Amino acid sequence: MRQKKNSMILTEVELEFMSAVWQINGGTVRQVMAQLDADRDLAYTSASTILRILEQKNFLVSERSEKSFIYKPLIEKEDYQSTYLMNVSQKLFDNTPSAMVARLVDDENLTEDMLSEMRELLDRRLEKNAK
Repeated sequence: MRQKKNSMILTEVELEFMSAVWQINGGTVRQVMAQLDADRDLAYTSASTILRILEQKNFLVSERSEKSFIYKPLIEKEDYQSTYLMNVSQKLFDNTPSAMVARLVDDENLTEDMLSEMRELLDRRLEKNAK
């Protein structure tokens, strides 16, 4: 039996559009389309449909402005990142964030600088929790 999809997790296309909306902090269909990859050949009506779907999912809100709608984010990018990571942690790492982090630091593509930055972030967080 197929599981119901989590409506708080965006599809690849929805995430592409939300990233564009976050980048410009809201805009019309045309303004959002202008932020997408230049190779993206998408009809105005298709872009409009995707933005309406995001509105139905409560990721966006729209306001009428003259002849167009202005779409604005209802959820901050950082909040979505947290939701997405928690979903990945639950589904792929048995709800064990440390396993997710362990997999990340084992990645051979991470540079010394990236690992040092991660260590600094962890140290700051641990210091903050100790207070």
